[in-house]
Amino acid sequence: MYNTDLPARAELPSSRQLLRSTAIAFVSASVLLVAAVLPAEYGIDPTGIGRLLGLTKMGEIKTSLAAEAGQGNPALGEGRAAPAAQAQAAAVTAPAAPPPRATPSNKAADAISITLKPGQAAEVKLDMRKGAKVAYRWASSGNGINFDTHGDPPNAPKDFYHGYGKGRDIRQDEGVIEAAFDGKHGWFWRNRSQAEVTITLKTDGEYTAMKRVL
Repeated sequence: MYNTDLPARAELPSSRQLLRSTAIAFVSASVLLVAAVLPAEYGIDPTGIGRLLGLTKMGEIKTSLAAEAGQGNPALGEGRAAPAAQAQAAAVTAPAAPPPRATPSNKAADAISITLKPGQAAEVKLDMRKGAKVAYRWASSGNGINFDTHGDPPNAPKDFYHGYGKGRDIRQDEGVIEAAFDGKHGWFWRNRSQAEVTITLKTDGEYTAMKRVL
């Protein structure tokens, strides 16, 4: 037997009160969307609050990097069919990577240098099995460059993309790639500065081949 008294009808919220609470929640969510989400994710700041809080800059960088990858990143289905003259010029600028020194445990270590003229791009990939790990470090001898670290599985579907990290106007980056699947994993760079830069990449870990694919 329960001793708790049921609330009287007068104590329950009325339909008008419920509608008012719903309207307040909707308005609050709309304000949050316009003032925070749109500036932080898309760089759209109709109120100006996002710029004051530093959110608009964050959204602009995200949008710029997405456009950068879409314009020239072979991982997004573009850049593979570069003109023959451009491919030959890239080959002259930076020679192909030497073959890795693989061991029976698929351990390898390599170093490669690539020189990029203003506006030029390059991509280097490692053949890795799922779960394999590679430590890496790359650095630019000149200005900062845009980069996108990502992976491609065999026969990837159209618009497939799996990223490990990206940045804009960066002079160096280092870390460990752990392959999310069998395939090719590596780095895409583009020199958006007005001066020539040289990128030096060093790798050490579990992979069977290093290839420059762009």
